[in-house]
Amino acid sequence: MHSFGYRFNALLTFAVTVLALMCSIASLSDNLNAPSPSAEIQIVNINWFQKQRQGNDEISLTMNISADLQSLFTWNTKQVFVFVAAEYETTKNSLNQVSLWDAIIQAREDAKFWIHTSNKYRFVDQGNNLRGKEFNLTLHWHVMPKTGKTSADKIVMSGYRLPEEYR
Repeated sequence: MHSFGYRFNALLTFAVTVLALMCSIASLSDNLNAPSPSAEIQIVNINWFQKQRQGNDEISLTMNISADLQSLFTWNTKQVFVFVAAEYETTKNSLNQVSLWDAIIQAREDAKFWIHTSNKYRFVDQGNNLRGKEFNLTLHWHVMPKTGKTSADKIVMSGYRLPEEYR
């Protein structure tokens, strides 16, 4: 006859195996989801566009951000980290990214939103390269599941241009 320790060990091993199998199935089921998020960003105002004492350009924007990210949520989604970045090219760097706004969305109900905001983080370029510069606003998101690997994607919105002169 087996002792209590042997029986407990067998039960615990079986329970952990079943739990690992359930977690694997949960991760794989996320591959069946085909999300279709949408977003639009409108620049309402350029609050200021100035040259700092160090010679760097700094910009403050007021934006309307509307997005519907509800399709990113499944039963396995813990939260979604979303941020807006300004992306542009300079002679020094082929890609410059500056984060302007971010949020953590923890519920499907909160994933459809409209917000009127100024940039949360400073939009500063190292140098004075931004006058008349074309740039993209990109909505990035990272889906963090309860189990499995994280996924990331983005929507790029182009056609924005900064003023030729400081304000």
